[in-house]
Amino acid sequence: MLQLLIVHFVVAMVAPACVKVWGRRFFAVLALVPASAAVWALTQTSAVLSGDHPTQSVSWVSALDLNLDFRLDPLSWLMVLLVGGVGALVLLYCAAYFSSTAKGLGRFAGVFVAFAGAMLGLVTTDNTLLLYVFWELTTVFSFLLIGHYHDRQNSRRAAIQAIVITTLGGLAMLAGLIALGEAPGGSYRLSELAASPPTGGIVPAAIVLVLLGAVSKSALVPFHFWLPAAMAAPTPVSAYLHAAAMVKAGVYLVARLAPGYAELPVWQWTVLTLGLGTLLLGGWRALRQHDLKLLLAFGTVSQLGLIIVLVGSDHRAVALAGLAMIAAHAMFKACLFLVVGIIDWSVGTRDLRELSGVARRMPLSTISAVVATASMIGIPPLAGYVAKEAALEALSHDAGPAEVVTLVAVVLGSILTTAYGLRFLWGAFATKPGVPAREAKRTSRLIVASPVVLAALSLAVGLTPGMTERVLAPFADTYRVGEPGHLTLWAGFGTPVLLTAVILGAGALLFAGRTRMERFQEAVAPPGSAQDAYRSTMRALDNLAADVTALTQRGSLPAYLSTILGTTVVLAGGAALMRATLPEQVRAWDSGVQAVVVALIVVVAFLAARARRRLKAVVLLGCVGYGVAILFELHGAPDLALTQVLVETVTLVVFVLVLRRLPAYFSNRPLAFSRWWRAAVGVAAGLLFAGLAMVAAGSRVDAPVSESFPAEAYEFGYGKNVVNVTLVDIRAWDTMGELSVLLVAATGIASLVFLRARSGGIDRTAQLSRAAVRPVVWGRDEPDRAAALRRPPGSDTPAAELRAPGRNREWLTGGATLAPQRRSVIFEVGTRLVFHTMLVFSLYLLFAGHNAPGGGFAGGLVAGVALTVRYLAGGRYELGEAMPIQAGWLLGIGLFLSAGVGAAPLLVGGDVLQSTVIDADLGPFGELHLVTTLFFDMGVYLVVVGLILDILRSLGAEVDRQGELEGNAAPDVAYDSPQPTIDDAALAGAPVGAPPGTDGGTR
Repeated sequence: MLQLLIVHFVVAMVAPACVKVWGRRFFAVLALVPASAAVWALTQTSAVLSGDHPTQSVSWVSALDLNLDFRLDPLSWLMVLLVGGVGALVLLYCAAYFSSTAKGLGRFAGVFVAFAGAMLGLVTTDNTLLLYVFWELTTVFSFLLIGHYHDRQNSRRAAIQAIVITTLGGLAMLAGLIALGEAPGGSYRLSELAASPPTGGIVPAAIVLVLLGAVSKSALVPFHFWLPAAMAAPTPVSAYLHAAAMVKAGVYLVARLAPGYAELPVWQWTVLTLGLGTLLLGGWRALRQHDLKLLLAFGTVSQLGLIIVLVGSDHRAVALAGLAMIAAHAMFKACLFLVVGIIDWSVGTRDLRELSGVARRMPLSTISAVVATASMIGIPPLAGYVAKEAALEALSHDAGPAEVVTLVAVVLGSILTTAYGLRFLWGAFATKPGVPAREAKRTSRLIVASPVVLAALSLAVGLTPGMTERVLAPFADTYRVGEPGHLTLWAGFGTPVLLTAVILGAGALLFAGRTRMERFQEAVAPPGSAQDAYRSTMRALDNLAADVTALTQRGSLPAYLSTILGTTVVLAGGAALMRATLPEQVRAWDSGVQAVVVALIVVVAFLAARARRRLKAVVLLGCVGYGVAILFELHGAPDLALTQVLVETVTLVVFVLVLRRLPAYFSNRPLAFSRWWRAAVGVAAGLLFAGLAMVAAGSRVDAPVSESFPAEAYEFGYGKNVVNVTLVDIRAWDTMGELSVLLVAATGIASLVFLRARSGGIDRTAQLSRAAVRPVVWGRDEPDRAAALRRPPGSDTPAAELRAPGRNREWLTGGATLAPQRRSVIFEVGTRLVFHTMLVFSLYLLFAGHNAPGGGFAGGLVAGVALTVRYLAGGRYELGEAMPIQAGWLLGIGLFLSAGVGAAPLLVGGDVLQSTVIDADLGPFGELHLVTTLFFDMGVYLVVVGLILDILRSLGAEVDRQGELEGNAAPDVAYDSPQPTIDDAALAGAPVGAPPGTDGGTR
């Protein structure tokens, strides 16, 4: 079973490419995939009938006893045949139905096959949580199929409506399944829940939630309106999802659980009320439809209500009739939908008021539709007749009050079915006076094959009721009330035969008076509908969301933080005051130096809160971080202290880069009250967290893990640096997730800042030479000085010319592009002295970090700081010289290296991220003691370097470039000429040649 699922989803992934290459005819090949499921089910028939149900279980999350469990019993066998068989016929139909030039055929094919796989998993799994997974997969795939014509508003609206309603029901069902699993005697296996129901007061509520999921999926009242709206989908979707597959998911769930819960009053009232109401409402609405697909859609709603009532009963005989009706309905309704598609495909309309004489032009389609309609109405010897006769016989035998009400409703619903069945045949195929006959625009033998097969199957199943009973009776016998039922073509004269005659006669009379019936329905139509209620609810929900968003999302970070911290203080602080116990002894500090450092941190934090200038606040905030690093060092954690210093350094640089685009001062509004309020919230939060730390430490009842952590880190991670071993070995999965977050963050930041393609070359100045720069006379050589300043190096500009081959290379070439007022000789000389040393030191931290302070994270930060120094010394072009590689390559290679090293142990039978030691004698170089987590650490190193490079390129170099274009930043281009520099007015576009001291000119 699992293998079939894998085949479905693999084929779904390759189907778009195959359809693109081979066109619509490849649908016929895709039909083999669901057909294989049906063939497999047929090969398992003997095992299913003997009670030796095929099962399969694959361990997934063993700690939670969560496995991939599959089971094939008679009900699953029936559903697999329908899902696979009808799916194959519909895919074969698609090979002729769609135009060869239609858009999105590949996507449609892939989603259709994936939906078939999800339905196959849904009807075969024996695990309730896995059932929910497949349930929601069918919801998502049906959303994509219903909205296939995404350029049409009605298709998009119908798809959204379907996914909202079915997802709502699915979430309710999940809650119910979890409640059943956790109740006394509960289980997460469907077979056990049905055979041995749990006990407890939560069971009725859980059953209501599960039924809510079923009735929403099967379009019962009050959720019935989504199915007719879904007729905006292509006809193959309607034939498969809304006749044989998706809507049957709710029916399947009800049938699966009915043997264990059908005797509960809440089950009986819910199933009978909603099922019978849907039966009558759907049939009534079908009588006034002029679109053939809508007529069949409301008829489907009606019959789904009937099937839910039958399979949701607690009687064996009624349940057997319901199972037979599931099969019959799938065949005749899929056939009718496909015939409607042929009519629309051939003559260009589905409106029965515009169709006339179709029967003469489409004899095979007409015969198929007549057979399918006769099965739907209940005319012998077809499958629908056998199922309906069995239902009438079971309901009229030993009938109690509930059975009498059900029987009356079924008779009335069947009368409506007869009426709209005849309306369908008349509207689609009859010759109508005054309506011109439409010529068939196109014909195809292939497109007729599927409805002909389905009609023939309806006849074959109807002629062999004994075989159908033999297959379905074992599951019907699991119901707990009544005598076993029977399926037969003739059971003698009796109540069922009389009721059938009444149904056919009354239905024919109702059809004969169709004109008066339509006028009557229009006269008594209610002012609103369930769909109107849905739309009003959604509009109200949108308005409420907008109001809540306007109230809470005000764009104020202080307001957000105050809300979060204030809520934490109130809830966590209140709980701590009521329940917490402080430790008996509290040691304030280990040495007086710690107290001094804390006092300095408090003073600096207070000054940062009072600062009006943004840069001053950032620098003071960085001092707070450095103070925390000193505390780490005083507590004997040099690794944490090193990391804290490096992180604070990089963060400080990032803040400074961002501040260049922000005003120098904070808001000038009077903020006295808000400052005091924020200060109060900050103090309260700080006291709370300190108190919680003491409470947590004082509440310890077991020995702390830190006592054994060093020994375990060395024994299992082969390193003495507990922090680094934890990152790359013990908690390597966490590190992998953090690397992914870093990569996403870097991509997001850069995407927000870059206004041009990021795939281009990095700004570099290796070709620049100050000696090659020629003097410029403003107004003669370059009349537009601002434009000259903004031209990038490497082109024909007065600022730079390409270096001739063989020239001497300068080490800090980017400095030549900076204006003199932006250059610092001390900084440039210092950069020459420390850059390579910092890189070597970063590599030392990388390789030594497993046993000494350091590691890939710290080493990457040091390398990033080195790049930052290079950028600050030489500008954005110097950054390109220092690291002439795209940041995305470093990020991707780093993540790939870490993930690849983590997966490598699987090749030798190990676990993911498992480490090992490599010992080797290198002769004169000594012995090599290498832990494989070093390669994981290398990936961390590359990701951190790539992150910092991406930040420097986006918040640094790209912001510089944008500032130059806007004229709001000092130029990055210097001039080796006797000409003076350009003042700010010139950069702002002042007139060239204006006298000094006015609007422009030279100094």
